Amino acid sequence: MSKTFPSGFLTSLKAAPGFTEEAFIDVHQREEQITSVRLNPFKPLDVNDLAFKLSDQIPWSSNGYYLESRPSFTADPLFHAGAYYVQEASSMFLEQVIRQTCKLQEPLKVLDLCAAPGGKSTLIQSLISEESMLVSNEVIKPRVNILAENISKWGAANVVVSNNDPRDFARLPGYFDLIVVDAPCSGSGLFRKDPEAMEEWSLSNVSLCSQRQQRILFDVIPSLKPGGILIYSTCSYAVEEDEQICDIILAEQGMESIPIETDAAWYIVETVSEKKGTHGYRFYPDKLKGEGFFIAAFRKQDGSVYKQQLKGKQSIQPVHKSVLPILRLWVEDSTVNGYFQWQQELRLFPAAMMAEIPVLQTALYLRKAGIQLGELVRQELIPAHELAMSYVFNKTLNFIDVDIETALNYLRRQDITLPASKAGWALIKFKGLALGWVKILPNRVNNYYPKDWRILNK
Repeated sequence: MSKTFPSGFLTSLKAAPGFTEEAFIDVHQREEQITSVRLNPFKPLDVNDLAFKLSDQIPWSSNGYYLESRPSFTADPLFHAGAYYVQEASSMFLEQVIRQTCKLQEPLKVLDLCAAPGGKSTLIQSLISEESMLVSNEVIKPRVNILAENISKWGAANVVVSNNDPRDFARLPGYFDLIVVDAPCSGSGLFRKDPEAMEEWSLSNVSLCSQRQQRILFDVIPSLKPGGILIYSTCSYAVEEDEQICDIILAEQGMESIPIETDAAWYIVETVSEKKGTHGYRFYPDKLKGEGFFIAAFRKQDGSVYKQQLKGKQSIQPVHKSVLPILRLWVEDSTVNGYFQWQQELRLFPAAMMAEIPVLQTALYLRKAGIQLGELVRQELIPAHELAMSYVFNKTLNFIDVDIETALNYLRRQDITLPASKAGWALIKFKGLALGWVKILPNRVNNYYPKDWRILNK
């Protein structure tokens, strides 16, 4: 089916570095759809157990693969188990930028500012150390729930999910080692994947997005420490949202542009802006196997380092030592783990970063921090779904590996029948990966899969 580009769109790209009009038009007229996933390195599995066949590995990604065709991910229990994340291939280049600009063996404080639905956050979490902390933020409140769900499915303990405007981070001056801003944009890089994005594109919207991107960056950069790394990206081809924004960052925010090494065989277009010589990297679907994308990296040259100032009563409390033996029945013992109580919830967070939670609470609205282990009722832990999704649960717990029909019925939150097993809590698994909890009673099995997460289709 022929696609008609918005008025003025192609003309606006004539000055864009690397733009080849004829090839660009041709690739958008084809029906080809590129689907890719990134495997969760912390939830290893036999790739033959996947509901689809992996094709070539994405060359700039350690765990990213193209698929031969797009399956129904909803009907794959391993999708719900957090075994992989469905992510566009070009955006996975973020891995290369982080690896080349950050000392990943060190404990880092990282902010993913515009994080929903969670693709870049799960990628970042896969790269940083256990002792590091990722703050995964989303400003739009309705999108925070899906972000929190995807972070929970990924299973990591060292992530905080927040719901804040970029200006709120000015309360944490010089705090973060790395800030990733995948900025809201005019979306032209998604035209092939999402033709409806064409209907929303206009020159005036490009201008509006450029102004908004500047505001977002100017608001959040003060929270980056001296020597810290800023990574800026969009899914737009517009120079006004890409190279021009990079020049403004250099001119007005005391930043240094960082070049990134690429392989010529990847066909990524490196750009160097005329005004300030900033390095940027453009992805065109007529040149490589992926959608439109732009990314650039910067190092902050000056500013002050955050000085901790905590005032008033803290809302998190350390877990009483009498509770620790109960938790160790459910959680793998590790010197990395720390425990705290948030209201009635028992939670796990890296011990090395535990002191940062009160700091974040003084400045931000936190949706969740670390892994919810459950609640203690009469000295018994009622386990939370986040514990089932994590990779910290005790491997000696009672578990039952089920077939696909039972797994899907479980994910629909329907009644299921299980083989004879001892009474009490059990972990439902599929192909070795956890899906969630059931409680086995003498005459029935109670399904504890979260109601809001259940599969609705039959």
